[in-house]
Amino acid sequence: MADAADDHSTVKEVDVTQLILQDIQAGDYPPGTWLKQIDLEERYGRGRNEIRRALDRLALKRVVQHVPNRGYHVYMRDGQQWDDIAEIRIMLETGVVPKMIARATDENIQALRSLAVDFEKLTESGTLLELYEANLRFHHALVDLAGNQELHTVIAELRQRTSSAPVSQWKTRKRVDLSAREHFQMVDALEARNADELKHHIECHIRQSG
Repeated sequence: MADAADDHSTVKEVDVTQLILQDIQAGDYPPGTWLKQIDLEERYGRGRNEIRRALDRLALKRVVQHVPNRGYHVYMRDGQQWDDIAEIRIMLETGVVPKMIARATDENIQALRSLAVDFEKLTESGTLLELYEANLRFHHALVDLAGNQELHTVIAELRQRTSSAPVSQWKTRKRVDLSAREHFQMVDALEARNADELKHHIECHIRQSG
């Protein structure tokens, strides 16, 4: 534990939020692990208030979960709940595919392709949070083509209940790379005005199959 603290003390200028996130990504804190503030203070050489602020930031990003009167633990998704909500998302997001296709302009398609490129670049050099946020930007732009603002709200609420947690968004590096390819496949299907293909890629993407 002391060695870890020494390692991190050389990078005091780095936000401790990022340091905790990096260790979660590295597997030092697996899903479900309780994060004791006193241990984090020792590991990262930071004060209680700074550690608490970092945990609150990570809770807002759903990297960790705050349980009143108990503390914080690394987010761990409920398998059955995730499957049920994924099914709802698939019904909603594939249901508006005809509207997406009807409303998409060449400029919309180019903008989506640029967002897909942004995500692909981050698979090589980005942090987990950067990937997560780039993925949200792509999907927000895609759903926006349906012209239904309430749909954005519903999908955001569903994400907040399950798959929005960055640590559970992608199980493996292979899945991250596949997600990047699926973004391009969705754009290609949209450009070809192929509703069945677009629905198929959206469903695979949400289910995280493959």
